Amino acid sequence: MSSNTSLKGEEGVQSVPKRDADVLIEDLAAQGHGLPFNLESLDPKAEARLTRKIDFHIVPVVALLYLFCFIDRANIGNARLAGLERDLGMKGYDYNVALSCFYVSYIVFEIPSNIAAKIIGPGRWLPLLTVAFGLLSMCTAWVESFGSLIAVRFLLGAFEAGLLPGIAFYMSRFYRKNELVFRLSLYFVTAPLAGAFGGLLASGILKLPPIGNIHSWKLIFFIEGIITTGLGIIAYFILTDRPETASWLSEDEKRLAEARIKSENAGSVVAVEKLKAQTVWSGIFSINTWLLAFQFLWVNVTVQGISVFMPTIISALYPTESVIARQLKTVPPYVVGAAVNILIPYMAFKTKRRCYAMFAAAPLAIIGFAIFIGSNSNTAKYIATFFVTSGAFPFGALCTGAASANASPDGARAAAIGTVVMIGNIGGLISTWTFTPNYAPRYIPGNAVNLTGGILIFLLTGVMLFYQMWENKQREKGKRDHRLEGLSHEEQALLGHKHPAFRYSY
Repeated sequence: MSSNTSLKGEEGVQSVPKRDADVLIEDLAAQGHGLPFNLESLDPKAEARLTRKIDFHIVPVVALLYLFCFIDRANIGNARLAGLERDLGMKGYDYNVALSCFYVSYIVFEIPSNIAAKIIGPGRWLPLLTVAFGLLSMCTAWVESFGSLIAVRFLLGAFEAGLLPGIAFYMSRFYRKNELVFRLSLYFVTAPLAGAFGGLLASGILKLPPIGNIHSWKLIFFIEGIITTGLGIIAYFILTDRPETASWLSEDEKRLAEARIKSENAGSVVAVEKLKAQTVWSGIFSINTWLLAFQFLWVNVTVQGISVFMPTIISALYPTESVIARQLKTVPPYVVGAAVNILIPYMAFKTKRRCYAMFAAAPLAIIGFAIFIGSNSNTAKYIATFFVTSGAFPFGALCTGAASANASPDGARAAAIGTVVMIGNIGGLISTWTFTPNYAPRYIPGNAVNLTGGILIFLLTGVMLFYQMWENKQREKGKRDHRLEGLSHEEQALLGHKHPAFRYSY
């Protein structure tokens, strides 16, 4: 773009001298146009160049942060195989209790952390969180009792809570709705990759000599914690809060980036508004938010459960193999899950239909857990793990992408994403009790719970799709226009996704 903003109208691309996109948005909004540009008024070539530049500067950084966030969360599964329970005198359900303590704080701090990201700025908040949970992972190397493990896991959950919703909120400031789901998948793919890479990394670390009194499973926490802390420090100097403050964008690119976000916020004349209680409550108590939240709850029963119990499941299938051999067998299911984690959201991005992508993913997990329950063959059960990772992992990007796309303005979006992830991670808490030792090696109750969850995810997707289509039709008929009566332009802008001009994206 030049200093003359390129806009695409009915007669092609026009140059608008001395009027940038911000001014034009304000004028059109003042004239009563709820969605000033819709999706067709900005120069697509300039947008393509801009999104590629944003992809290069943002996606690799947040992907690395989330990769080690997930490794630091799930490495307790690898440590368990390396003697964690034996050394700390754990028995019975102690391991499940340790997992539960993490999710208690993880759930409680989801929304507060995303509100803090809104206030402090996600470009600063996300690296600070990463440094904090990296240090706590290192501290796990010095725990000497079950009680101290519980304390560290609780604190780890409190600081890791904000990263997943925070990254989704952060990226929503840079990408259009239809672009966001695929970009989210590029960092969510690190969840299954963390399982694969975490297994490989743990296998390598276990071969290292002790560092002082830090040995075996303690080395896993110590070395991985150092890496995470270093990444957080680097990210602090790289990430920027929003396009307006990005030094790597030109002034024209900043205006275009801001205009892209404004163009999809009904009635809004700013991309990032001041935090107001009205918008926060609007994001939390949206019907769409809660439908997604319960979907994500059941998704996390599977995703979080498979993340910490995959080594346990593989050990039950191959009890005679060595610890390192069992660690390595956890890798292939995660690699396949990572590939599907990108493929299905990419389909959603190209077709602009997230719900249809959800309909495609859910049956894969259903098939996997049906095999676990119905088969006595260890080979079939190992194959089932590939179906499970393929069907569950894509929902991270799909659910948070849908929460972001269907909540407006910026404050409502932060609250909606935080709510979806908070309720969703109750599923993580449930998952800690799905694979208990008394049901080894078949784990029928845990697999039955996950099978039920897959079916409910499929049904909830249908309910959400029906609601969004119905609500859009009501707005097209003018049945929500009364919401504008007696409101100033500023008050209309705060309506966000409740604005009559807003349309749900499914």
